[in-house]
Amino acid sequence: MTVNLTRIYTKLGDGGETHLGDMSRVSKLDPRVEAYGTIDELNATLGVALLQPGLPQSFAEWLRRVQNDLLDLGADLSVPAPGAGDSSSGKAERQRLRIGPPYTEWLEHACDEVNAKLKPLHSFVIPGGTPASAHLHICRTVCRRAERRAIAVGEDVNPEVVRYLNRLSDLLFILGRAVNEGSSNEGPPTQAGSESTGSEPLWDPGAHRSNTASQSA
Repeated sequence: MTVNLTRIYTKLGDGGETHLGDMSRVSKLDPRVEAYGTIDELNATLGVALLQPGLPQSFAEWLRRVQNDLLDLGADLSVPAPGAGDSSSGKAERQRLRIGPPYTEWLEHACDEVNAKLKPLHSFVIPGGTPASAHLHICRTVCRRAERRAIAVGEDVNPEVVRYLNRLSDLLFILGRAVNEGSSNEGPPTQAGSESTGSEPLWDPGAHRSNTASQSA
């Protein structure tokens, strides 16, 4: 697959439309464009996460692999599947980059490997703890939005794209926990008043409900 980028601006999108990978023209608000645009945003947030102190080298290598795979997802989403009438010319569809089960299976193996070493979780995690973990949680939430945008494309989307994004959000959550647990011996929890495991802030349901009135008096 050859990509040639010469002139960066083309003026072809000035009217609010863009080309898909098959050169068809659609609105920039098209669900397919929203989907791969959000995946691009996710890739950018991963780039910021990679700059954070305290991120283990092995996790960084995984995230760089994910960044490359996300470009594969974008390429997949950018080209609609051929419709029933598209083969009338008798010509086979040009070979397109489509992601398959091995992409998602790799994420599942990574999730299992790290999660097996973590302490049991007894409450919802509050994003924070360390800079690396906080940024991984930002990536996780953008990933969830990308998943919703991919689903919004409809039946025409490659279902493996949705599965991949679902597993990726799980991996980002697990890595965020692992980064915090790895720093648990560096000091007290950063979220005062919350239940925690090491330096991992956890949700304490209704923690401030009883003293709200006295604080406002």
